[in-house]
Parts: sequence; structure tokens; C-alpha cells
Amino acid sequence: MDFKETYREAEALFDEGNYQEAEPLLREIIKRNPGYPDVLNKLGVISSLKGSMKEAAGYFELALKQNPNYTEASLNLAITYNEMNEFIKARDIFAKAAQIAHPSPAALDPFVRGKLANEHFKLGNKYMDYALYEEAIEEYKKALRLRRDLVDVRTRLGIAFRNKEMFDEAVSQFTMAKELNPAYGTAWVQLGLTYYMQGLTGLAIEEWETALRQNPGLKEARTYLKLLREKEQS
Repeated sequence: MDFKETYREAEALFDEGNYQEAEPLLREIIKRNPGYPDVLNKLGVISSLKGSMKEAAGYFELALKQNPNYTEASLNLAITYNEMNEFIKARDIFAKAAQIAHPSPAALDPFVRGKLANEHFKLGNKYMDYALYEEAIEEYKKALRLRRDLVDVRTRLGIAFRNKEMFDEAVSQFTMAKELNPAYGTAWVQLGLTYYMQGLTGLAIEEWETALRQNPGLKEARTYLKLLREKEQS
């Protein structure tokens, strides 16, 4: 099989998701001609799927060395760094990828914008795990600058604000999440909990009861109402 045929076959196998057969062909291509950043990116994706994050990062880094404006490789490298807990590197790559793709977030390709937003969201969640609320807030805000309609991100931002006792800001985020998607029960539940923490029991009950009317299977709202009523009866 000549070089072009090998390349076409490897690309077709990769696109079909047949990574096991694609990988040796991709490696052969790079061995014969290392100047293919898209092949390096594909090898990085395969390594990532196999759980070999260090190897994946190496491939993405090589792809970017050959083509610094390769947005997909930048995003893949950022995701890989995030999985390796290299949060600062991940953040820097996110910013660079966004700048390369387009100078303003609003003008980014929707796919790129959504992918970047999701990575900021995941990084924010990592910060939340370690109670680093200011850092989490900043990441959630970055995600929302890219995609303001992400109600799960907005709700997590509200929780981060509440954890810092910034109740007005928390209420604002939960309310916006409700307006964007009234069926998103978690926003109603968290808004009710925020009211309850402020001593506004009546408003909390109203939120939880409304959440249950919209989604009878919402266990958190049912549990909070049950505990509140038991407390009132004791």
C-alpha cells in the first residue's frame, strides 16, 4: 500500500471509530513522514481513549509544534491536561485556543465555543471539590461568557456564590437558570435551599413545591419538604 492509500485507509478507519486498526496505520504514516499534525492529533485521541494521558499530551504537543493554530489539537491538549490535573496548563491552553479561533467569544464557532465552555465547567467543578470557590466562580463565569444558556453551569455558579455566603448573587443565578429552562428542577431546588439558609422558609417551600409539581420524581425537593414539615411538627 503506497503512502496516499495508507493515509486514506487510516483516515477512513478513524472516522468509523475503528481505532484499533487505524492506530498502526497512523503510526506508519508518522514514521514515514512526521509532518502531519492531523495524524498526530488522531494518535493523541486514540491514546487518550486508551487512558494513556501522558502519551496523548505528547502527540497533541507535537501537533501544535507543527501547527500552532490547530484549534482542535489545542482543545484536545487542554482536555488532556485537565484529566492529568494540570489545571494551570489547561487554563492557559483554553485561553490560547479561544484567541486563535477568534478574538471574541461570541464569534467563535459554536462547536468550539461549546467545547471550551464545557472544559471551563469541568475545571470549575474540580475547584469546587477542593472548596476553592473564587477560582470555581471564575471558571463558571468563563463558561457562561462562551455559552450563557448552560443552566447546569449557571446553577453551579449559584452554589459557589452561596458557599461564599453571597446569597443575592446566588439567587440571581438560580433565577436566571429557571428562566432559561423552567423544567430544570435542580435550579428550583437550589433556589429553595438558598432561601431556607437565609431563614426565608415560606419562599423555600414555594420553590420546592413548584419543583415537585413540574417534576414529581425530584427526590431532593421531596426530601427537603418532608424534613421541613417534620421539624415544624416536632
